[in-house]
Amino acid sequence: MNQDIIHVYLMPGMAASSRIFEFISLPEDEFEIHYLDWEVPDPEETLSSYAKKMCGKITHPKSVLLGVSFGGILVQEMSKYLDLKRLLVVSSIKSKHELPKRLALLRVTGAYKILPTRWVKNLEHLAQFSFGETVSKRIELYKKYLTMDDPVYLDWAIKEIIFWDQEEPLNNAIYIHGDKDLIFPHSCEGNCIVIKGGTHIMVINRARWFNENLPRLIKEGK
Repeated sequence: MNQDIIHVYLMPGMAASSRIFEFISLPEDEFEIHYLDWEVPDPEETLSSYAKKMCGKITHPKSVLLGVSFGGILVQEMSKYLDLKRLLVVSSIKSKHELPKRLALLRVTGAYKILPTRWVKNLEHLAQFSFGETVSKRIELYKKYLTMDDPVYLDWAIKEIIFWDQEEPLNNAIYIHGDKDLIFPHSCEGNCIVIKGGTHIMVINRARWFNENLPRLIKEGK
């Protein structure tokens, strides 16, 4: 067994399964990929508590943790309890100050409490919130990726996104964002690697960029 193998754990975005990483490939003589998936939380569970629980799935020391979208928020919380080799945050936000106004409005008005039930019944609504795209011509494709439709989970996830309280970006994180991201349009500023033309689902449709650049970013940082 190669003791120098770097273990890379991948966390998908809200409501998505680890299938979103199906096109991510790293050299097998250097890296081993492990896929994380969402579990239904206790309704009153805090994001911090959930993050601690998810840390139990990281079984290798000095691992790499990469999260997408809400998964990017989660891995930032997880990193506060782990000794990581590298933390990568993709298509997400660096602090609560990058939350789009439309999501901040859900917090102010309390409208987030009535949204999940409707979304569970309508894949297009869920895809628009999770991926930033309509799916009228790609229903079957998105059914493959959006598998966590439990209303308890969706209630919890939406609340934790809009009430996330991180004030500043993490110094140990590598933030990667697309300049065409419609879900989090304000996250390209500051200490961030910007992918030109990258959308919120660039881990799927720009996987080649990640396959070419992740090995270096993991081993060397920025």
